[in-house]
Amino acid sequence: MDAENALVLVAEDEPEIADVIAAYLEREGFRTVRAADGRTALELHLALKPDLVMLDVQMPRLNGWDVLAELRRRGSTPVIMLTALDQDIDKLQALRIGADDYVVKPFNALEVAARARAVLRRSGGSRGSILRVGPIEIDMDSHLASVIVGYDPQRVSLSLTLTEFRILAHMARAPRRAFSRGELVDACLPGGDALDRTVDTHLSKLRRKLEEAGAHGFINNVRGVGFRLADIS
Repeated sequence: MDAENALVLVAEDEPEIADVIAAYLEREGFRTVRAADGRTALELHLALKPDLVMLDVQMPRLNGWDVLAELRRRGSTPVIMLTALDQDIDKLQALRIGADDYVVKPFNALEVAARARAVLRRSGGSRGSILRVGPIEIDMDSHLASVIVGYDPQRVSLSLTLTEFRILAHMARAPRRAFSRGELVDACLPGGDALDRTVDTHLSKLRRKLEEAGAHGFINNVRGVGFRLADIS
């Protein structure tokens, strides 16, 4: 999995450290969300399904070991442990519970970003069924689409028809590309007698639903061509 658009949950209770990690990750093309304690980290993991978790060991409410154990019970989200504990037994415990990597403080933020990229690459794209364009997230396995909005991110589910979902997913595979009406008919309305203008109706409804969920300006008309899915404002 590439860093572009990958979502990283930074679970770190020291704001200064969280700020530095987030800044470097975002500069490398990641998106970030933060949690200042273990319970919030688990709540955000459940709500947002991040591609990677940067997890501090010593956190309030629930420590990193307990958070890691729960993450492993839930699935295989890659985890990099961040800690001031520089003991072999701590490293072994992290690996035993299921961490993918281990970084000891103080650390070089560039190194952390590089390790994040490496861990995602090694994970082999386990989140390949998730498509993202800005705040829009499409889960191809579950056939669900949502918009993640707000400073304290919230997931807003989209109620889409099958055709609307197909159109959104098809365009999300190549964000910023301009699709003709004919292409969208062939890809998303197969086997029917749909006319090109039918796509306009579906896209109009899809645009309205995205905007109502908080994703404004993501379906754009391209003069003489068709439509593009991208925030180019």
